[in-house]
Amino acid sequence: MLDPIIKRIEVPCNQKKAFTVFVDEMHTWWPLGKFTTSAMAGAPAEGIAIDKKPGGKITEMGAKGRETHWGTVKTYDPYGFFSMDFHIPTPDYEVGPMSLVEVTFTELDSQRTMVELKQTNWEVFADMAEGVRGGYSHGWAMIFEGAYKAACGG
Repeated sequence: MLDPIIKRIEVPCNQKKAFTVFVDEMHTWWPLGKFTTSAMAGAPAEGIAIDKKPGGKITEMGAKGRETHWGTVKTYDPYGFFSMDFHIPTPDYEVGPMSLVEVTFTELDSQRTMVELKQTNWEVFADMAEGVRGGYSHGWAMIFEGAYKAACGG
């Protein structure tokens, strides 16, 4: 069993904004030209859509109107918790194994929120589990700790 990825950051905004930026404004901080199915195929994605309800789809809005399923919302609890089954597939592969990503938003005061991202369920990737986990660990450092925090005002 592989250890979960756990990332904790303090963002310089209130809990509501931290949650809203993560869920409603993912397109503003996710690197659409690098870590998307469209980018892997040679063109940046145009956006990300999240159907904000349990069972709702997380969809990459790709180049030329192509939509790619990235995951499914498990828990949508504004403004404290969000979880999703999640995995960005390669361009030639649609829905497959999914990791579990859980994000907790804890308000420290009116201008600071602790955000914890935890990613588990690596075993579903079988022989590729270690490699997939390593890729996400590197990616979250750049995307979550860097771009998401900056989008929150940090």
